[in-house]
Amino acid sequence: MSSVEQDAGVDLSDVEAVILVGGKGTRLRPLTLSAPKPMLPTAGKPFLTHLLSRIRDAGIRRVVLGTSFKAEVFEEYFGDGSELGLELSYVVETEPLGTGGGIRNVLPALKAENVLVFNGDVLGGSDIRAVVNTHREKNADVTMHLVRVADPRAFGCVPTDASGRVTAFLEKTQDPPTDQINAGCYVFKRSVIEEIPAGRPVSVEREVFPALLNGDRKLYGHVDYGYWRDMGTPEDFVAGSSDLVRGIAPSAALDGVRGECLIHPGASVAPGALVIGGSVIGRGAEIGAGARLDGAVVFDGVRIEAGAIVERSIIGFGAHIGPRARIREAVIGDGASVGARCELLHGARVWPGVELPDGGVRFSTDV
Repeated sequence: MSSVEQDAGVDLSDVEAVILVGGKGTRLRPLTLSAPKPMLPTAGKPFLTHLLSRIRDAGIRRVVLGTSFKAEVFEEYFGDGSELGLELSYVVETEPLGTGGGIRNVLPALKAENVLVFNGDVLGGSDIRAVVNTHREKNADVTMHLVRVADPRAFGCVPTDASGRVTAFLEKTQDPPTDQINAGCYVFKRSVIEEIPAGRPVSVEREVFPALLNGDRKLYGHVDYGYWRDMGTPEDFVAGSSDLVRGIAPSAALDGVRGECLIHPGASVAPGALVIGGSVIGRGAEIGAGARLDGAVVFDGVRIEAGAIVERSIIGFGAHIGPRARIREAVIGDGASVGARCELLHGARVWPGVELPDGGVRFSTDV
C-alpha cells in the first residue's frame, strides 16, 4: 500500500487547525494598505481560501483564525465558515505577540488535544494527514513540517537525526548542513501550547522550540518535497498565483482545467491581446488590443490600454495602465494611474491613487 493510500485513512476529526493571519504584510505594500495579505486575490480567490479548502479536504472541520491587522475583514468575508464546510472562529490579537504568542492567544478557543498550526502566508501542497500521522506515530510534543529546497541559505535550517527527531534550529547561513527548512506548519500537543507564556510577544522559532529541545522534549520533523512557497514578497506572490493558474500548485478551491491564463467573468480582452504565463484577469477588467500580459496578476476593475506590456507584476483594484506603458516586476496600487509610455521596472511600486503623467517615468531614453 502506498503512503498516500495509508494517509488517506488518517482520521483528523479530533484535530483542530489554527491559522495565524495577524501580520501587516509590509513586504507587499501598497496592496496591503487596504486589505490583509491573506485576503489578496490569488488565482481569483482570497489567498486564505486555498488554505482553508486544503484543511477541509484533509478532514478537519474546526479552524480558529488568529487575527490582528484589519481583523474584521476575515469574519465579514468567511463568516462562520459554513459555505466552505468548516466551523470558523476568530480570536483578535490586540497587540503584536509573535508566532508563539499568537498561538498561545487562541488557546481559549481550542478544544482538541492536537492542534495543527499554519502560517497564513504559505502556499503549500503537502499532505496534511501525513504530517498528523507522523505526529501520532512518534507521540511527539511538537511535529514540524519541513520541506527540502534547492538553496536553503535564505532560510532557517532544521536538521533531524535518523529517526526524524529534530536536533537543532539554525539561523540563515552560507553553509547550511541540511536542505530541510521550516515550512511554517506545526502540530502541537495542547499541553505544549499551555506552557507558552501568555500576554507577551513570543517567537516559536527563537524561544519555544529551542526551550523544548533543551528540555529534552520530543520534537520531530515530517520531511517531504511537496509544493511550498512563502507568499510574502511580490515576486513570490506573482509566482504562486501563476503556479495555481497553471496547475503546478494544487488547490481544492479551483475548479476546471488549468492553463496559461485565468480570465474571470465580466472581464474583456480585445482581439490581438496576449495573456500568458499564468496571468489572472479580474472581474470587470479591460485589456486593450495588442496588450501583452505575461505572469500578470490583474485585480478587479483594472483597465490596461492598447499596446501596454505587463510582466510578472501585480495591478491593484481599479488601476489604469496607459497605452504602450511597460510594467515589469512592479506593484501598482489600487486606483493608481500609469500614463502612456511610462516604464516601471524591477521593484517599482506605485502607491494607491497616484497619477503618473504620460511618459513621466522612464528607464530608457526612447519615447
